[in-house]
Amino acid sequence: MLDGPHDFHACLGRPAASMNPDPQPIVPTPSFDVWNASLGSAAVATGTRGFPDALAAVLKLLAPFQMMNGFLYSRDGHAFDLYNEKIVAERSVIVDRYLAGAFVLDPFYDAVRSDDSERMIVMRDIAPDDFQQTEYYRLHYATTRIVDEIGFVMRLEAGFIGVLSLSRTGTAPLFSQDDLQRLRAAAPVICAFGERHWFHVPGLSLNIENAPPARIEHPLLTRRELEIVTLILKGHSNLSLAAVLSLSPNTVKVHRRQIYSKLTISSQAELFRLFMA
Repeated sequence: MLDGPHDFHACLGRPAASMNPDPQPIVPTPSFDVWNASLGSAAVATGTRGFPDALAAVLKLLAPFQMMNGFLYSRDGHAFDLYNEKIVAERSVIVDRYLAGAFVLDPFYDAVRSDDSERMIVMRDIAPDDFQQTEYYRLHYATTRIVDEIGFVMRLEAGFIGVLSLSRTGTAPLFSQDDLQRLRAAAPVICAFGERHWFHVPGLSLNIENAPPARIEHPLLTRRELEIVTLILKGHSNLSLAAVLSLSPNTVKVHRRQIYSKLTISSQAELFRLFMA
């Protein structure tokens, strides 16, 4: 797991102490009248193009962040753009590459497929133990310049699940425990507002019919081996693989050697290129 600021910053190759020479001030809990006024503005804006900005204003009363964006997932393995109008990096990095298939390795995607209840999720709490060492992290996640991320899970029509993310980027510090406590306390309200605004997903059925779901597949590998490949690509170490699959670490090592032998590869980088090209 990502245990704290040092771990999350160090994965970008920079020491935690140097990441933010000008730390953001502690955000006080908003007064009741300010909070209600902001919520009222968001309520009025529901269903209009101004809603995301109104919702962001509500959330920034609780904790500062540099980016709010979101994705939508179907039950059968498709991902779509929910809200990515004000991203802070190239769209090709944060959106296009993600929707092209990288999303299957996203810890948020895994989390909502196993539990679609409305709630707040925190990247550093749910990421696998070797997430920072994966090619997905190096080639996709780190290039977004996101250093910390939380998401609000929303249940939408026809079984779609939306995740609206708040991200700290660049030299910003991680969300503090106070930040997370305030955001988590507000999650029921934020999810309810988001569900009211984004509930209907018109036009996606046609897109699903024309696009195959993203899956990790290979004709040379057994179902168990494909399961192991998927977990490796997501960032599970051998010990984590053993725990998840109820196998011994030695059995996992044997499976891993067999997979690499069948695919004539010798590294995780080659495994990533083979499946995520």
